[in-house]
This record gives sequence, C-alpha cells and structure tokens, in this order.
Amino acid sequence: MLKQYKDNFSVQAASYAAFRPHYPQELYDFLFTLPVAKETAWDCGTGNGQVAAVLAQKFEKVYATDISEAQLQKARQKPNINYYKASAEASGLADQSINLVTVAQAVHWFDFDLFYQEVERVAKPGAYIAIWGYGLLQISSEIDAVIDHFYNQTTGPYWDPERRYLDEAYATIPLPFQEISCPNFKISATWTRQQLIGYLSSWSSVQHYINKNGTSPLPELEKQLKVLWPDGNSLEVSFPVFMRAASV
Repeated sequence: MLKQYKDNFSVQAASYAAFRPHYPQELYDFLFTLPVAKETAWDCGTGNGQVAAVLAQKFEKVYATDISEAQLQKARQKPNINYYKASAEASGLADQSINLVTVAQAVHWFDFDLFYQEVERVAKPGAYIAIWGYGLLQISSEIDAVIDHFYNQTTGPYWDPERRYLDEAYATIPLPFQEISCPNFKISATWTRQQLIGYLSSWSSVQHYINKNGTSPLPELEKQLKVLWPDGNSLEVSFPVFMRAASV
C-alpha cells in the first residue's frame, strides 16, 4: 500500500521560501562532476525550486515535482524548468528519460520502495541519483543549548516519525543502487535573531504545535534568545549537510 502523503509545508510556504537555508556551491559543484550527460534532471520534492534553479544552469531540461501546489507557486521560474504537481512515486516522466535524480531534504517523506522503482523506470542508462539533507543548526554553545531544548523538548513530541532519518544523517535510509563516496558539506549563513525565528517558523513541528495548542511556541523561545542575542546583531549560523549518491 502506498505510504500516505504528508504535505507539511503548504501552510508555511512563504516562510519556507523566505527563510530556508541555501545549499553551498560546493555541493552543486560535486553534482556537476558526476559522469552523466547534462541533458535532463529530475528534482523530486523540489519545494520552492531552490535546487532546480541551480541544476538549470547546467542541464538542458529540469523537471521539478512536488505534492505541494503552494510550494510550487513560490518556485523560481526559468525557461528550462518544468514545474508540476506529482508524487515521488508517480512522476509522470517518460521511461529512461532522466540523467540525474536529485532529492534535497525530502526523501525521508517518500515510500522508499515505490520511489526507487520510479527512479529505475525513468533513469537513462548510466543515470545517477543524489539524496541529501541537513541537520540541526549550530550557532554558539549557549544559543545551541536553547535551540536543542526547543527542538527536543518543546517541539519534540510534534515532529513526524520521519524526522529521525535526518537525526541519523540519512545513514539508515535504504539506497538500493551502487553507491559512491560523497564529501561532507556545510551550509553557512549570517542571520539576525529575527531570521532565525523566521526559519524556525517553517518547521513542520512548529506548525503541528500551533495546530494542536492554538498558540505558537516561538514568542517564548525568542524571549529566551533575546538575552543571548541582542536586536540588530548578526551571527554565523551553520548546518551540517549529509549526502548519499549512487549510479542507478
């Protein structure tokens, strides 16, 4: 039976587009070194098209799919990107039509068996797949302790079970293809406290908390952070990025 779809990001599509961090150029440089023809790419679970827009710089045609219409409406338009609503397990793409499949911060939501069957169906001979995600952000020991408590205790009960795959750095996700070694990457950004709060508002657990309790946990968190992070100050923020890649 097909895994039930979870659309956790339509409600906060605007904050997702505005505040979600951007992957480093080094990650894309690695993708572009994979030995595939730069003809067609499928960015599955594209969200607001962050990855698709970069793939479009090198690939002749990019197909970018998501189950969230609200997310797709926020996507970055380019003439060689075809955005459309579709599930990971039923893309609507032609057989043997794709050179590279990418999934950023989304594969943990998929039905793994059915998705990989779809990858095999649409992959051209010699195609590759790359899946990646990022873990909990790091700023300073004092601020990290506050955010860790918010992550594990305040919103901990409101995370979907699939969140554990990110906590495990995707090590426990099946990948039934011939894997290759991948470098470690890091997202680096300079944020104000308000940008951090904006990012946290895009967490699915925060939205689940609001739906259950009728109030947001973010004002209380910001009150705690103000003591450590004054108004107007910008701080360095980093996220560990983990990737797995394979030839199909």
